[in-house]
Amino acid sequence: MLHLNLLKGRPARLTVLDFGLFRVHAGPRDIGICGFLLTTDANEHVLIDSGFPAKYADDQAKATEDDALGSFGEVLSIGPENMPVPQLAKAGVTPDQIDLFILTHTHIDHLGGLFDFAQAPMLISDVERALPKPLYWSGGQPWDWPDREYVRVAEDAQIGPGVTLFQTPGHAPGQIALLVELPEMGPVLLASDAISRPSEIDERFNTAWDPAQAIASADRLMRIADQRGAFVIYGHDPAQWPELLKSPNHYA
Repeated sequence: MLHLNLLKGRPARLTVLDFGLFRVHAGPRDIGICGFLLTTDANEHVLIDSGFPAKYADDQAKATEDDALGSFGEVLSIGPENMPVPQLAKAGVTPDQIDLFILTHTHIDHLGGLFDFAQAPMLISDVERALPKPLYWSGGQPWDWPDREYVRVAEDAQIGPGVTLFQTPGHAPGQIALLVELPEMGPVLLASDAISRPSEIDERFNTAWDPAQAIASADRLMRIADQRGAFVIYGHDPAQWPELLKSPNHYA
């Protein structure tokens, strides 16, 4: 495993950021859009994912039409308060305090802040960053990669004490997941969309970009979670979302 010294301190608390609510037509199912703020005992702040583009908080109907997203689902609630900066503010953190920005993959509900937090290196899978453009979504790819500092990771890596990154392709070519060791709660697995909800495992990831890779990645993550006794936070689990502590509350 690769060892990167991106963080000096150990995880002290994990805050779930509420980036809004979206209805997927298939099902249908209502899913929370989440990100995370990881704070270390060295007072470092790591932002993990950043929700929908800001235009969805300004005019969700127009944004949905512009992106041709209506065939997939509909925004239920994404307001100004669901943008990264207000969510961070609820946790007492300002944008300039972000030391590292991790993008688990580049779908529309995760990359909204792609051009923001420019002072912070962006950690991303090398496979994802090698794409000609961010994935955005299947309706189009309107964004180019911004000129910013990237940390491109091509394998599993320990990015700091108690924080491990896993390459988990399938949902997206460069999908990553993270294992965070909290001081009181112990291991927490941030599955992201490698496992968006437990039922995906039974469905054999039949809507994934690469179902075979997604199955292998999910099997591996669940083995790790079982071996470590980790609490798993899924990417978009309708049943789990209402129960998660959200900013300004946190896990420690």
